[in-house]
Parts: sequence; C-alpha cells; structure tokens
Amino acid sequence: MTQTSEPVGASERRGPLRAGDRVQLTDAKGRHHTIILTPGKQFHTHRGLFHHDDVIGQPEGTVVTNTAGFDYLVLRPLLSDFVLSMPRGAAVVYPKDAGQIVQMADIYPGARVVEAGVGSGALTMSLLRAVGDAGRLVSIERREDFADIARANVESHFGGPHPAWRLEIGDFADRVGDAFEAGTVDRIILDMLAPWENIDAAADALAPGGVFLAYVATTTQLSRLAEDLREHGGYTEPRAWESMVRTWHLEGLAVRPDHRMIGHTGFLLTARRMAPGVEPPRRTRRPAKGSYPTTDGEWSPEDLGERPVSEKKIRKVRRDATAAAPSADTAAGEE
Repeated sequence: MTQTSEPVGASERRGPLRAGDRVQLTDAKGRHHTIILTPGKQFHTHRGLFHHDDVIGQPEGTVVTNTAGFDYLVLRPLLSDFVLSMPRGAAVVYPKDAGQIVQMADIYPGARVVEAGVGSGALTMSLLRAVGDAGRLVSIERREDFADIARANVESHFGGPHPAWRLEIGDFADRVGDAFEAGTVDRIILDMLAPWENIDAAADALAPGGVFLAYVATTTQLSRLAEDLREHGGYTEPRAWESMVRTWHLEGLAVRPDHRMIGHTGFLLTARRMAPGVEPPRRTRRPAKGSYPTTDGEWSPEDLGERPVSEKKIRKVRRDATAAAPSADTAAGEE
C-alpha cells in the first residue's frame, strides 16, 4: 500500500535548518538551550553570542561557535527533548512512561484512542505519533487552562493542528460517549486522581478486547483501582508495573552508573475489556475483605502528597505556551 502523504510535521524534521525551526543547543558540558531560529536575532549568554543567521541554512548536526569561542552542537529536538523543555503547568508523563504506554497499550496506526487527563500534552504527542494521521485521538481535560497549554504545546511540536486529534473540555464520563459510539473505542488511557470513578464509562466505550490503561502516582490509588476493576467483572485480571531508568557515565574505563536516576514517577495498570455479559475466570486467591480502606468523596492532589500548582504559574505557562505555538494565520499560510 502506497502512502500518499507524509505524516504531519515530517518534512519539517528533515533537510537544512530553517527560519522558524525549534533547535536544541548543547554546550561542552552537556547543558541544553532551546531556541526558535529567527532571522536577525542573536543567542546571548554571559559567555558570548552568535547570530541565528549563522545557523539558518546549515545542516542539522552542525556546530556553531560564539564570539567567546564556545561551541554549541545544533540539532532539532527529539520528542523526548521537547517534552522535558516545553511550557508545562501540570506534571508531565515522562518519556520513559509514554514509551511504556504506547507499547503496552498497543497503540497502533489507525487506532481509536481516548485519553483523559491531558495535563500539558506530553503523552498526547506520543499517542498522536502512534495512531498516525489515519487514527483518531480524543483527549478529554477538565481544566480549560490545562487544555490551552496542551493545545499550544501539541501544535508547537507538530507545526499546527494534527488531523487525528480532537481536544474536549469536560468530564470523561460525559464526553466519551459524544466522541465515539459505544463499544467502538480501541484504547482508553486515564491519567487522573480517581480513575476508578470511570470504570463503567470506559467499559461502555471500549470494544471487546480493547485495552484500559491507567497511570497513577501512589500505591493507594493502584490498590483501589485494581480491586474496583475486579469488582466490576467486565475486565480481565489487571496487571501493574513501574519502570525506572538508570543512565550510565561513559568515559574511558570509568564506566559506572550515574549518581542520579529517574526513579518512581508513576504506576501503570492495564486490563482488557471482556465481551459484554462474559465474566473473566475467578481468581483462586483474593485479599480479605477490609484489606484496604474505602475512601468516599473526591481525592485531591494534596491527599496524595502532590504539590499544588498555583494559579499564577498556570497563567504564566498558558501565556508562554500560547506564545510559542504557531498562530492560526501562520498555520493557514503554510498550507
């Protein structure tokens, strides 16, 4: 089968560096700076400057030397680089977890996917990469300010609106039925404080065999979600895990683990949707009743030890993200 068009943003990631490209500068100590190439502008630090025009038109992977003799490697940022440097209000799903989600939830080209709890859009970009232009991703976010930040970040990365993406503001249970017909969603990804509140709505939306995946921060949430999935009876036995990344120091014979590592960020839990009316085989062993407390009412980030994000910071990030995104006029002019 011949593909008639390139994926969104593919051409912008090839060829010489152009005005408007986002590039990552890496100095000799491995420190990163991200800039957008603009004719006539300069990149300043306390260690000198260089002109953007010195880089525009050069091949990717070039080295530019500033007025003080310091060298910078110039590359377009990878998605993982972009996620860790983009404006953000809510905590992002780290690349290590996004990779696990795409693989373990089996996100494939053409899939119909719903995610809820968009945050700053980090996972959204990985999901859009995976479903491709022919797939459909509906992202549902309760907070309008977070949605604005996510939209700006996604459009900054792809250079404009993505044809497979729809962003909805509201509650998952209310919006998922408007996005797809019941029983037709292939994958559901929940990144929220109390995903168990949406088990029924997810079951109604998912096709038989579809994947339910949740990203939670604490063992308390993990336990509650697993038990409620079992109690529901419409899902296979849940599986849960976490991943940790330990980088290594590489210099001559001094090869050893780095002193710092990315440890716990969150737990991932998956289950598959059973056919309607069919229950999974009963487990032979279950924890005794009362082995976990029942929490009534809504959970707050403070309940889980998360530091709340101030409204002032959200407003600033919203402004920064929106300013960095391509304007509607610019995007229309490039089509």
